[in-house]
Amino acid sequence: MRVGAHLRQDDDPIATAEELGIDVFQMFVTDPQSWAKPQPRPDAERIRNSSVDVVVHSSYQINVASLNNRLRMPSRKAVEQQAQAAAELGAIGLVVHGGHLRDGEEAAEGFANWRKLFERQADKGGFAVPIFIENTAGGDHAMARTLESIERLWDAVGDFDQAGFCLDTCHAWAGGEDLVGLTERIRGITGRIDLVHLNNSRDEFDSGRDRHANLEGGTIDPAVLSELMAQAQAPGILETPAEGIADDLAYLRSL
Repeated sequence: MRVGAHLRQDDDPIATAEELGIDVFQMFVTDPQSWAKPQPRPDAERIRNSSVDVVVHSSYQINVASLNNRLRMPSRKAVEQQAQAAAELGAIGLVVHGGHLRDGEEAAEGFANWRKLFERQADKGGFAVPIFIENTAGGDHAMARTLESIERLWDAVGDFDQAGFCLDTCHAWAGGEDLVGLTERIRGITGRIDLVHLNNSRDEFDSGRDRHANLEGGTIDPAVLSELMAQAQAPGILETPAEGIADDLAYLRSL
């Protein structure tokens, strides 16, 4: 079981990873609340040559499904730029949220926009790293909240080798998906799980709320989370509250 945590981008991630004894870590390469282009990191070579794997999480405002050109176009550019920055760190992939549409917009167009993201990049030789599409917690017009929406999304992008999947346990729980047997159901749709965001939830099942809790401190049975992690056969990233990450890691190692 290869497990790790999301680390602050302004820290020394390798030193923190070594202190925690983790196998993989996740980080941003730019301010997650802005459109700023990633800047070269002075420690890029150290991160790239480390024995600890790295995955990059894209900035939050990215929505490649959007029908609004003023949001979709910069989102496409940001995915390309952040994938390149991830490659410079030797990352195994770039996590991108599924995105959403507005009331009254046709879902088929949002799924088509996801396909266009990969088609347009294929014309340029592909992304610098695989894109791990992450399921989301809420929203009636989300592209990747339910298994039904994920299946429609995969019908659009599943034939691209660079389209991967990131399963967030808190998001699935909040989105109303039973975690027992979920990895098998996801694989039945996507054929793959590339990364797990292993998070408990502060809120009840099907709440639509994305509020993470530490593994033994939320509304999800931690035994269900650990069993899902074992079945996923993919690296796991804790995005749980920082003050409890050491205890989360100790819990997983105790198993």
